[in-house]
Amino acid sequence: MNALVLLGIILYVLMRWIGGEKGSRSFFALFLNFIVLFFTIIFMINPHFNPIILTVVACVIISCINLFYINEINIKTVTAFVSSIITISILLVVIVLVTDRAMIQGFSEEEINEIAVFSIYLGVDFVKIGASVIIMSTIGAITDIAISISSPMHEMIKHHPSIKKRELFLSGITIGRDLLGTSANTLFFAFFGGYLALLIWFKDLDYSIGQIANSKVFSAEMITIFSAGIGVALVIPLTAWITATVFIKQREKNESVN
Repeated sequence: MNALVLLGIILYVLMRWIGGEKGSRSFFALFLNFIVLFFTIIFMINPHFNPIILTVVACVIISCINLFYINEINIKTVTAFVSSIITISILLVVIVLVTDRAMIQGFSEEEINEIAVFSIYLGVDFVKIGASVIIMSTIGAITDIAISISSPMHEMIKHHPSIKKRELFLSGITIGRDLLGTSANTLFFAFFGGYLALLIWFKDLDYSIGQIANSKVFSAEMITIFSAGIGVALVIPLTAWITATVFIKQREKNESVN
């Protein structure tokens, strides 16, 4: 049996056993997200399509899959979705500006040797492509943090219906602070784990610390990590405020009806 198939079966069995129906949906959501990314990449190759617009559309679809398909449509997922999209919109502007000023678009010197036999005149805007790649790398973490804050806040107002808006908001901030450190470190090690071979290559080529820090491929990776961290930090207060506002208004509406 193919190793990939075997690992996929083990993953599904564990997710089904531990997560039940939601675990199964989470497993199939992986394939749905892959399909979205696959078609996004295909359209990005076409110079007639704007990569930034494609990225926004893809982020909206991925957010819907991760939130609504897995957790169904409810007040928790709606607030998490709105918070995620607002965060992505803010982050997208920042990333486009940083990518352009840092000049990390395109291929690095370390990568160019491997593709020297191919033409690099593709007719696409590599600044926008680079920004799109960074955004795609952050969307999963942002939606994860958003629902991780919204869901506990829903339980809090459910068990403490008289809680004030400020207290509910501060509770969301407290939850977010606990998630911030672990999420930032998770992103850091995930990206660096993927580029461990590159770091070994730097060592074999006797790169100095200055050469490593100024190399395009290393700078692009660090900007991705920092951008993901900024997105995670931004979504915490946004989710806490939006969730507190929506939940309190919903409570007041229910009280007025009763």
